[in-house]
Amino acid sequence: MNLQPPFFSDLVAALGRVGQQLTVLGSAEGAAGNLSVFVRSLEGIEERFRFWDVVALPVSVPALADGWVIVTSSGCRLRDVAENPAVTLCLMNVLPGGNEAARYAVQDLRPSSEFNSHLAVHQQHVRFEGARFHAVVHAQPRHLVYLSHLAAYGSTVALNRALLRWQPETVLVFPEGIGYLPYATPSSAEQMQQTMDGLSRYRAVVWQRHGIVTRSERSLEAAADLVEYAETAAQYEYMNLLAGQAATGLSLEDLRKICDQYGVKAPILEEVLQ
Repeated sequence: MNLQPPFFSDLVAALGRVGQQLTVLGSAEGAAGNLSVFVRSLEGIEERFRFWDVVALPVSVPALADGWVIVTSSGCRLRDVAENPAVTLCLMNVLPGGNEAARYAVQDLRPSSEFNSHLAVHQQHVRFEGARFHAVVHAQPRHLVYLSHLAAYGSTVALNRALLRWQPETVLVFPEGIGYLPYATPSSAEQMQQTMDGLSRYRAVVWQRHGIVTRSERSLEAAADLVEYAETAAQYEYMNLLAGQAATGLSLEDLRKICDQYGVKAPILEEVLQ
């Protein structure tokens, strides 16, 4: 395991790549979507990212104290991160106690309006799993968002019954399934609590009528790939709707055999079978 502190330039490059990936996927229109990374320590911060002020955090995150959260700024376009991090990124050095952070930026930028959900999810996994690195991605892929508007997909079981059947890889990527969260006002305390609870069980959750949130302790790209896998499955489902449900997809028995072949425990299959 590499215990060397990550370099700021490497994280910025990863944020830029993911911003482009989500844009190409059609998941980050305009200023939609947001990204954040927690690291316990950080090397090589560019001098142009200067201290601005100490700000109160929207949620207490004592497990993140003395660590850093790099987050896309409110109103920024994810496609611009690669070319212009100066107008898209904030650095937040969480202070002892976890109630405040020192804000660093090139300009007077503020974190994404959904920063509360990002912080709560980071706090959950750093506190209980000891993660020294943790990434959170929110994106708005059009097919997945559309399905979340339809009552037929309005539960975790229904959504997974529809999505897991289209490619053999999907159940391996999401062995616990994809969580479904009922609509909550963006940036609200309700949305934050639902997201934190959902991502304690799943590595990806769908916000009804709003998009998807994913997390990873491996890399930012790994979290973004989960968006891509979920959106690909949703696109197959959407095409099948247009075709009058002409295809059945993989059967539950097919999915069980895939899991047996690869030694994957997939508890979501038990729920889907009920």
